[in-house]
Amino acid sequence: MLTGTQIRSARGALRWSAEQLAEKSAVAARTIMRLEQHDGVPPSRSSTLMDIRAALEAAGIEFVGNPDDGPGIRLRKPLPGGPSA
Repeated sequence: MLTGTQIRSARGALRWSAEQLAEKSAVAARTIMRLEQHDGVPPSRSSTLMDIRAALEAAGIEFVGNPDDGPGIRLRKPLPGGPSA
């Protein structure tokens, strides 16, 4: 699972706006902004969180920890053929 804090942090690390993440994940920018307001796992469909996660991972974000114990992110090289910033 993904926390709102992780989404916010990942977007910041990539220097992406909510609109850029929306474009790359096919999730509405308003939904992304709503999800980011939660410190824990936001209430949402799991497919929405999976779409956001896939877009961020393709851009080079690695999610570490779990929602209950030290959730965080790590920036690595983007996947070949993944979206660029």
